Amino acid sequence: MATVELRDVTKTFSDGNVAVDGLNLDIHDGEFMVLLGPSGCGKSTVLRMVAGLEDPTGGDVYIDGELSTDLLPREREVAMVFQDFALYPHMTVGENMGFSLKLRNDRKDVIDARVKVAAKILNLEPYLQRYPRELSGGQRQRVAIARALVNNPSIILADEPTGNLDSQTGNEIMKLMEELHKKGNTIVLVTHEADIAEHAYRVVHIKDGVVASDERKSRIAPPD
Repeated sequence: MATVELRDVTKTFSDGNVAVDGLNLDIHDGEFMVLLGPSGCGKSTVLRMVAGLEDPTGGDVYIDGELSTDLLPREREVAMVFQDFALYPHMTVGENMGFSLKLRNDRKDVIDARVKVAAKILNLEPYLQRYPRELSGGQRQRVAIARALVNNPSIILADEPTGNLDSQTGNEIMKLMEELHKKGNTIVLVTHEADIAEHAYRVVHIKDGVVASDERKSRIAPPD
């Protein structure tokens, strides 16, 4: 099960800017949701509060029905994919993918096995010994997604994962997200591009820190 509930969630920054204003949102198990809106509307802040990278000023975050507002990011069964890839340049693809497991002191055989599984899913097996500088932008983004998958997260959060990519490569990444969704992952993705949002099964429009509209485009469960 992988659900998220946001209840009256507010985020006010130190400069007085209200990024999120009493937002309520339910994200269902197995859903592929896109948060769509212009820059500065609060959508990325919402995602970061679900991940535990930002603390709400008010309201609560529930993950799988449990109050998670005060949990550290590592205590939540979520994984975050960033726009800028955030890969370590001095590490190989395989080392990047397994680094969080190494920090957790997992056994090497466990790390190697999970890296191999994620590499196979994302067609990265030929690149495990390469460095990020030797990859295209799309390949680097696939590494970032694979790094998230090795933790077996309940929920994958993606903040503008196509923002640094050309249109064709961006669509390839979104098709990959569709495939991960079909495997049962709950995915919440942030974008300001309407064409990218077309890949999702539910599109929530964010405006001025609140839900402006909620469009269900397909069934909640992953397609057969």
